[in-house]
Amino acid sequence: MSRIPTRLESGIPYPLGATFDGLGVNFAVFSAHAEKIELCLFDEHGRQELARLELPEWTDEIWHGYLPDARPGLLYGFRAHGRYAPEEGHRFNPNKLLLDPYTRKTFGRVRWTDALHGYRVNSPKADLSFDRRDSAAAMPKSVVVTDAFDWGDDRRPNVPWSETIIYEAHVKGLTKLMESVPSAERGTYRALSHPDVIAHLQRIGITAIELMPIHGFVQDRFLQQKGLTNYWGYNTLAFFAPEGRYLGRGDADDLRLAVRRFHAAGIEVILDVVYNHTAEGSELGQTMSFRGLDNATYYRLQKDNPRYCVNDTGTGNTFNLDQPRVLQMVTDSLRHWAESYRIDGFRFDLGATLGRTGDGAFDPGASFFDVLRQDPVLGRVKLISEPWDIGPGGYQLGNHPPGFAEWNDKFRDDTRRFWRGDPGVRPDFAARIAGSGDLFDRRARRPWASVNYVASHDGQPLADIVQYEQRHNEANGEDNRDGHSDNLSCNWGAEGPTDDAAIDAVRERVRRSMLITVLTSLGTPMLLAGDEFGRTQHGNNNAYAQDNEISWLDWKLARSEAGESLIHFVRRLILIRKHYPLVRSNAFLYGEEIAPGIKNIDWFDERGQCLSPEDWQNPEGKALTMRRASLTGDGGFEAITLLMNGSQATIDFDLPEPHRYRRLLVDSSDTNIGERDLTEQTIAVADRTAILIYSNGPIDE
Repeated sequence: MSRIPTRLESGIPYPLGATFDGLGVNFAVFSAHAEKIELCLFDEHGRQELARLELPEWTDEIWHGYLPDARPGLLYGFRAHGRYAPEEGHRFNPNKLLLDPYTRKTFGRVRWTDALHGYRVNSPKADLSFDRRDSAAAMPKSVVVTDAFDWGDDRRPNVPWSETIIYEAHVKGLTKLMESVPSAERGTYRALSHPDVIAHLQRIGITAIELMPIHGFVQDRFLQQKGLTNYWGYNTLAFFAPEGRYLGRGDADDLRLAVRRFHAAGIEVILDVVYNHTAEGSELGQTMSFRGLDNATYYRLQKDNPRYCVNDTGTGNTFNLDQPRVLQMVTDSLRHWAESYRIDGFRFDLGATLGRTGDGAFDPGASFFDVLRQDPVLGRVKLISEPWDIGPGGYQLGNHPPGFAEWNDKFRDDTRRFWRGDPGVRPDFAARIAGSGDLFDRRARRPWASVNYVASHDGQPLADIVQYEQRHNEANGEDNRDGHSDNLSCNWGAEGPTDDAAIDAVRERVRRSMLITVLTSLGTPMLLAGDEFGRTQHGNNNAYAQDNEISWLDWKLARSEAGESLIHFVRRLILIRKHYPLVRSNAFLYGEEIAPGIKNIDWFDERGQCLSPEDWQNPEGKALTMRRASLTGDGGFEAITLLMNGSQATIDFDLPEPHRYRRLLVDSSDTNIGERDLTEQTIAVADRTAILIYSNGPIDE
């Protein structure tokens, strides 16, 4: 742009955001209640404001204007004029520079200052006061970009849900300590596509990598004051822009290249996305984008006093997806990632919030769900919900509509309880490993709707579940008060690492038994990155602020003898899951008899006898045999049998009849991981051990 313009042409109201057409840039931004919106242009360093140009047109509540001769790379922001009336929900303040909600790139970072607030901090009138300081120097700037990228022969893997195995990872933490990655690239988007990363995932058999938030997010002021950072990234401000901290010396195309290389390896890419709230916080928070453009539309406000935000998310504010333009922004953002970056799926943080309607209640028929399910782009990608929030009726596990999978925390908790040896867990545990049909079998949903896991980013990694009974979050600076107080974990005799070989042996069995449970249960298995080789957070169960070795994967563990052994074990389990359809059945099973004496799923005690109702109610029953069976084309049957001993002593298990050929596939007490044919009828199953067996035979045996 050779000269600074004095006015804008009218432009068009669609698409929203800044769009380069080869001759100039069209700007369009939504506000239903603003009286005027100005486009602010900045120099290449983002320091000097060069011009303020009023958007000349307002069409269907979209303010728009066209800037001839403007080019990609232009830095800009908005200022919105209107009523400052917090009691009515309006918080317009033209002294505050606002990030474009549709910006696809940001320049600079938030510099914390009280000038970011629309009101005078520490004023006796609190947020009813008005702050006249210019916030531009403290705000990141929006950047005009184009999305051209050569995708070549890229093809989405389109892995069926029933064959999906998810690996949850953090962009930075995954590669920050990976020595084979060039030091300048570690922890970046470019590092994701390093051959060693992809080779590791292929080696163990992962079909989808789920990345923790990569939308442009803001560092919390209170964390920075304590010398900490928001490592997890659940504090979004820019829903269309990749987080700049992971760019390194590269650009957004590094992320596209990583996606392309994952696809070439047959691996899908899923993004963990945060549309339930923004980084602006409560009514006492900052004015950085949405609040300044139209607070009364973007956020759910208390009906009896719209001065205050509804806080169903625990972050201070809640996005109002009941408003069409807010819902449009969310779906436009999702479509942008699905098309411009070819993302294969999304995991929605606090997904219950997205299904809340005008009265605040959760509704599986909410507009958000309906729009995604019918969308020609979004209806074809994988959709996963974290089915809860802290609002009224916030726990909605199993209540989402068809097309969505859900994180199943009941699977996590019941699995931990069973292998810890808790009494009375056997019936619930059986329901979990059978696909949680009690929760999901409705409206033609399938077992894949249950995302099964025992460890995720939120809590302890698998190694710590068997090493620590107490949280050890001192590094978070909250006097060890944050994080869950009950991890459903067990240290088996010593808190943390120990030289006691007997304790370590129990820990190893429990860890492997939990892995067997995750990877042989009906549903979609999910592994936390590093659990396949023993990653630890040293007892920290809330490492959201730990951008350091507490959170980063230590790849030296993967090369240790114990790490290699566990990797081989996980790889073996995934190979079994892929090879035997009975392990990953795509239908719920309820004990239908498929042949005389053979049901599609059946439950036995250690004597090989069917469990009676009284047995199921026995709180001390900690032995369980599950058999899934199907008919073969030659007039016979085949079965997968899982023997589980959750007690503290070795138990002799009698194998249920009928069978002819039997082969032990995996044993959590056997670190050799070898298969062997079985000739014995009775098998000694060590304490805290799971054994998986394949068998077949003629029906008339």
